[in-house]
Amino acid sequence: MQQDKKVLIKEALSIAMKQARGEQSLFQFCSENDIPLSVVSEAERALKDPQLTTIFKLAEAYGLTPAEFVEKISSKLPDGFYMIEKQPCVNL
Repeated sequence: MQQDKKVLIKEALSIAMKQARGEQSLFQFCSENDIPLSVVSEAERALKDPQLTTIFKLAEAYGLTPAEFVEKISSKLPDGFYMIEKQPCVNL
C-alpha cells in the first residue's frame, strides 16, 4: 500500500516538473541550472524521486520557492491523499 502511494507522488512530481520546465529542452534546462540530466530525466519519467536538496534546487530553477513547488506537486495528487494511515488510539 505504501509503495502505491510513493508511485502516486513520483507521478505527481513528474507532471509538475514537466509543466514547470515547459518547452525548454531537458538538456538546456539541466545545463543552465547545474542539475544532472539523469536526475531530472528519471524524475520526469517517475522512475525516482530526487533528494530534498535537489527539490530545493529544482524549485529555484523553475523560479519557485520550495513551498510553491511542493504545492504544485501536491495539487497533482488525488483529493484526500495521505501517506500515513493513522490508527485510532486505544486507551487501556
